[in-house]
Amino acid sequence: MEEAGSEVMRSVITLLSYWQVGAGLLVVLVLIQALVFLRKKTKKPFLDPSEFQPVPLVEKTLITHNTVRLRFALPDPEQRVGLPIGQHISFKAQGEDGKDVIRPYTPVSDDDQLGAVDFVIKLYPTGKMSQVIAKMQLGDTMLMKGPKGRFTYTPNMVKHFGMLAGGTGITPMFQVLNAILKNPRDTTSVTLLYGNLTEEDILLRKELDELVAMHGNRLTVYHVLNTPPVDKEWSGGSGFISSELIRTKFPAPSSDIMTLRCGPSPMMVAMEKALTDLGYAEDKQFQF
Repeated sequence: MEEAGSEVMRSVITLLSYWQVGAGLLVVLVLIQALVFLRKKTKKPFLDPSEFQPVPLVEKTLITHNTVRLRFALPDPEQRVGLPIGQHISFKAQGEDGKDVIRPYTPVSDDDQLGAVDFVIKLYPTGKMSQVIAKMQLGDTMLMKGPKGRFTYTPNMVKHFGMLAGGTGITPMFQVLNAILKNPRDTTSVTLLYGNLTEEDILLRKELDELVAMHGNRLTVYHVLNTPPVDKEWSGGSGFISSELIRTKFPAPSSDIMTLRCGPSPMMVAMEKALTDLGYAEDKQFQF
């Protein structure tokens, strides 16, 4: 009987030893994962507001007849770009005349994306930076500096955003609304009126459609085209974004409603007048 009891005790001790080793390994694994996570979170972001830094082009995709999607690789694959929501990045390059060209662009990628930053950029035939970007090959570098900008979004800063975008003016709007909708603690709603020449000119349409499908109770997107398609049904507006359209689609002016706008200069002048005439306070309007 004593021998049987001793055998049981030895078995228990052996099992406890195995358990202690297993528990120890589990603790080590958890610590390693925590250290990796903290290393990623504490790694210095790429952007430096005091100097331009070169980044190589690693992907270039034509998404419309005059618009490209670019991906630039950051120096460290575990590095974030470090751009507050609502801010932009300055590009710097040498133009065809040999002079420096500097232009602001807003990424369409999330700031928590590691190792790369993505942009959607419209190329204009006479644009100096457009000419540089059009000729860029994979491996070529672009100088970038930032963050820059007068607007920084914070969760729940207002109850509702009314956004007015034209053409590539969608990029800062997409940055803000995407950040709003991916944050489970953010209850802000968004109404976006987006104007373009034709249906083919609508940028980030797939991404916008997906966000509406997922967050239709908080995001409304209404497209307005100068030239709507004639060979199929068009559910959006035609012509230009008007004061009447803003009145019917946006929430009424109040202290917890803010409007954001970005697009071609003539459109922005018209939108500022329309918003002011409709009663939206100056401090509740922001133009990127």
